[in-house]
Amino acid sequence: MLFHSSLRKELARSFGATLVVMVTVVMTMTLIRTLGEASRGNFNPSDVMIVMGYTVLSDMPTILSLSLFVAVLSVLTRMFRDSEMVIWFGSGRGLMALIKPLVRFSWPIWVIVFALAFFILPWAFGRIEDYRDKYEKRGDLARIEPGQFQESSNGDRVFFIEKNSTGALSGSNVFIATHDHGKETITSAQSGKIETIGSDRFLLLQNGQRLEQSADKRDLSMSVYGTYGVRVGADDQSARSYVPTRALSSLDLLKNPVNQHLSELTWRAGLTLAAINFVFIGLGAAGVNPRVGRSANLGFAFLAFVVYFNLLVLGKSWIETGQVHFAVYMVALHGGAFVLGMLLLAKRHNNWVLHWPRKKKTAALAAKDGA
Repeated sequence: MLFHSSLRKELARSFGATLVVMVTVVMTMTLIRTLGEASRGNFNPSDVMIVMGYTVLSDMPTILSLSLFVAVLSVLTRMFRDSEMVIWFGSGRGLMALIKPLVRFSWPIWVIVFALAFFILPWAFGRIEDYRDKYEKRGDLARIEPGQFQESSNGDRVFFIEKNSTGALSGSNVFIATHDHGKETITSAQSGKIETIGSDRFLLLQNGQRLEQSADKRDLSMSVYGTYGVRVGADDQSARSYVPTRALSSLDLLKNPVNQHLSELTWRAGLTLAAINFVFIGLGAAGVNPRVGRSANLGFAFLAFVVYFNLLVLGKSWIETGQVHFAVYMVALHGGAFVLGMLLLAKRHNNWVLHWPRKKKTAALAAKDGA
């Protein structure tokens, strides 16, 4: 039908505009958060944009669900406001007839949300953890920053270089504090440079002194040197030993259905089911009320979105701790949301009106008093 095609085109325009705005906002917030983590030493500053990209990709199911909900609600509300729905109702069709064009428009988005939630999301989280683990296992040379005290990867050595030259192969005013096998050593030098001897890399210090003290002795020995070599640790190339639950594939979660894995499956399945329910809730809630203004429906959309996804987060925590059973929670939340949306849609479609017994009682008392 011409009406269906025009409706889908308007939904596509509204969905695209909302998606662009939402992605821009999320990218800005993610960039700020990622820069903060990089400043705290969780990521390599040069990998900020890559980590931000993976983070935004992991948030895409939520962004798509909200964009679809806002698009459905805003387009149908505009049709009510411009009296286009009057023509639709005058042709003998009701709100239920809009389910077909909405589903035809929404099903590709549902498929994308499903693919992102069950396949892309764990892969993106795994890549983020790889970058985090790689930065934590970087060698001693990679940890050195001019003007900052830096700790080695194993925590037994602290470096300080006041400034370094081009290429970071040499520096001045070097300070190294080491605690190894019950000995505390403090080494300082006027300058130092990096050289490779065999398969190891050494920091060659020039014109400095070395203080050494054993933990079981109070004597302090000091030596002055012209050249002194310190072997520095290389990057740890071993694979990541710990895999968080959110980085596991959906198949691995199904193979071992413990509470932690079921809670993650609840989150991934909930992202898809929420996107489906939002379409029916948006159809049932669409309308215009001149008393509350044009932005009331958008306010309702954000409120419903926040409540729904907070329940998803809470449910994930409840299932992980064993407070709620997996099947009971899925049926209660997503089944309840679907039933609520269909009841709201049926009420709007059939023009159901609630009659309160209190009004009848008040009318009967008024008639009695008049008599």
